[in-house]
Amino acid sequence: MALVAGVDSSTQNCKVVIRDADTGNLVRSGKAAHPPGTEVDPARWWEALRAAVARAGGLDEVAAIAIAGQQHGLIPLDGDGRVIRPALLWNDTRSAAAARDLVSEVGAETYARRTGSVPVASFTAAKLRWLRDTEPHNAAQVAAVALPHDWLTWRLRGYGPAGSSALGPDLGALVTDRSDASGTAYWDPATGQYDLELFERALGHAAVVPRVLGPSERAGTVSGTSAVVGAGAGDNAGAALGLGAARGDVVVSIGTSGTVFAVTDHPTRDETGTVAGFADASGLYLPLVATLNAARVLDAVAGILDVDHGELGELALEAPPGAHGLVLQPYFEGERTPNLPDATATLFGLTLGSATRPGLARAAIEGMLCGLADGLEAVHRQGVETGRILLIGGAAQNAAVQQIAAQTFEPPVVVPRPGEYVADGAAIQAAWTLTGTRPHWPPSIAAEPAPDYRPIIRKQYTRYAR
Repeated sequence: MALVAGVDSSTQNCKVVIRDADTGNLVRSGKAAHPPGTEVDPARWWEALRAAVARAGGLDEVAAIAIAGQQHGLIPLDGDGRVIRPALLWNDTRSAAAARDLVSEVGAETYARRTGSVPVASFTAAKLRWLRDTEPHNAAQVAAVALPHDWLTWRLRGYGPAGSSALGPDLGALVTDRSDASGTAYWDPATGQYDLELFERALGHAAVVPRVLGPSERAGTVSGTSAVVGAGAGDNAGAALGLGAARGDVVVSIGTSGTVFAVTDHPTRDETGTVAGFADASGLYLPLVATLNAARVLDAVAGILDVDHGELGELALEAPPGAHGLVLQPYFEGERTPNLPDATATLFGLTLGSATRPGLARAAIEGMLCGLADGLEAVHRQGVETGRILLIGGAAQNAAVQQIAAQTFEPPVVVPRPGEYVADGAAIQAAWTLTGTRPHWPPSIAAEPAPDYRPIIRKQYTRYAR
């Protein structure tokens, strides 16, 4: 039995799954925490990876491994392979003004045409400009720029700072994949090439960027072993692989924030910046929309009603679709889609008939789902067709959320069982790299709510939203 390992190096922790390369059966797993904050010393990620691997039983019998990780994070390296300053994570928003400056200089339409995306604070290009403007002494030392999964893959293969690694600081050995490169705003998914003029505009000078590998191309081997190392992936692309998402599938993830992403065979270029035109980890494309308000909407309203999420769902199902006209526009944290950073949540349609506990519970779930449906609508405007929706994330396991999702979204909704889909996607990539054939490990399904589309939900919400 050949074993493969998949890694999910996320914002909060590092998770490792080890699976049978033929069947996909889980053999063992391990986990280690990451430090909090929006800037982190990457050495802590390396320590967590090693700890998670150890807790998963080590790699002695593993034939291949791949690392999926949080996108966009900036790891600046000097000529000796040393990290110049703590990595800036995707959720570090101090680069918002830098993103606006880049868009002002280049133009949103030009950015979309050249990279498929328009920079926002999370993108690597914006963080490079922030570094150039705010810490010029650090920016001047940058000899190479890596993303979190790039750097971990480099370290796993035995590279690193002079004197602390087997193979030394060979910056030319840095590699990445299409999905993570597409989150930088200086790589074009359509051409498969870096736009070095945009890179240098952000940083201020030329530097090494990782070589972009194909979906099943080998990055090398684990230091001191014969275990093959895959290209790795960004976290959303890893999840798409783990879910077995194909053309026509749209993944709607309801976590702390929300994401809507589709697998499609053509690149997208949205000059409004609503849809990020990413690549996926299979050789196709992954247009993606992010929302700031998702499961925390339910947290807030459950707190007001003094119930847990299960009781909130039970209350919601006592009210009819549309909640007697009550609509919650759920911009508790501002919103990214649409781009309304200073917005607040608003409750519309309060009457003596709608001002009930069930009505408010129903409005919370409908409002959260309508915010995600706005994201789906933006993806559709890019010419993406939806055959089915894969609903994932913690809130997706709530029976009321499932039922109301089938009433809010017109395409059929499928709810996979909870799983480590990012790490599983990395394991699939590892098996693909090992054998040359992409394995098919379909996830088990928790629920398939009967299609029950109720136009009144979106009609009411759109009336107030626009």
